[in-house]
Amino acid sequence: MQQTRLDTARIRAARRVIDPVFLDTPLYRCEALEIALGCTVSIKLETANPVRSFKARGTELVASLLAAKGSRAVVCASAGNLGQALAWSGRGRGLDVTVVASRFATAAKLDRIRALGATLELVDGDHESARARAAAIARHDGIRLLEDSLDLETCEGAATIGLELVEAMPSFDAVLIALGGGALATGVGHVVKALAPAAEVICVQPLGAPAMTRSWRSRRVVTTDSTHTIADGVAGRCPIPAVLDDLLLVADDAVLVQETSIIAGMRMLLDHAGLVAEPSAALGIAAVLEDPDRFSGRHVVTIVCGSNVDMDAYHRWIGTAPGNGS
Repeated sequence: MQQTRLDTARIRAARRVIDPVFLDTPLYRCEALEIALGCTVSIKLETANPVRSFKARGTELVASLLAAKGSRAVVCASAGNLGQALAWSGRGRGLDVTVVASRFATAAKLDRIRALGATLELVDGDHESARARAAAIARHDGIRLLEDSLDLETCEGAATIGLELVEAMPSFDAVLIALGGGALATGVGHVVKALAPAAEVICVQPLGAPAMTRSWRSRRVVTTDSTHTIADGVAGRCPIPAVLDDLLLVADDAVLVQETSIIAGMRMLLDHAGLVAEPSAALGIAAVLEDPDRFSGRHVVTIVCGSNVDMDAYHRWIGTAPGNGS
């Protein structure tokens, strides 16, 4: 394999830095899903931690490095999950954390960022507007800008998921990874291609937020003017060139799925696995639903990467009434 920006030795070392509460997350076969999907399905559950997403694996590395250098402040742009994770990691190390988000971001995620003690600044526009504002704050205040997916700590933190996967389950046919900015896909993809190269690395993105998938297919950065998806955690418009370069080396395929399939995947995870998943976390199931013949009889692993969701919206999407079950 050609070399990505990531380093397997650094990824192994990262496990000694990340708080154990975020490590060794559950990995298990879900037979109820297998019956419904027609393939062997294993779940890597990244929601059973204090911030209910995989993002703290990366922010733990960032916060540890900043604290070791005596830095006191950091700023990031976030759709919600990265901001929560950075707030959590920074709070434990005495860092002043500022998170910039779109005022249209999921309210539950914004509330949690505030509850974790970060300064939250809201901007009009989408996540790309938040990225621009966070960069401006970093320049003006002379503080560290954490850029998700561009900063290697976010990718190599996520890559520890891949280490746990291949060590616990050495034989599987494909891993389905939500694709947004690319930290999760390039991190896990790097490890799988290095240590379990026979397995397919399949990235999944909503049809309404296709920039990175279009870029992967074109082998060049392709931007979009807007996004239209409930999967806010992967709704970027402007891929980062260095991240695309890594993705081109580790991804075997990148597929786009419809909103109806994402919602059906969320419903299946609730009904068959007892899991409340945010839309981005259901992308893997959506991919199987849209192309069952491709996965029939195979062993697929899907990373359930987050469960931070507005519950009123969740119940509207999957067609259940709060408190009344399904």
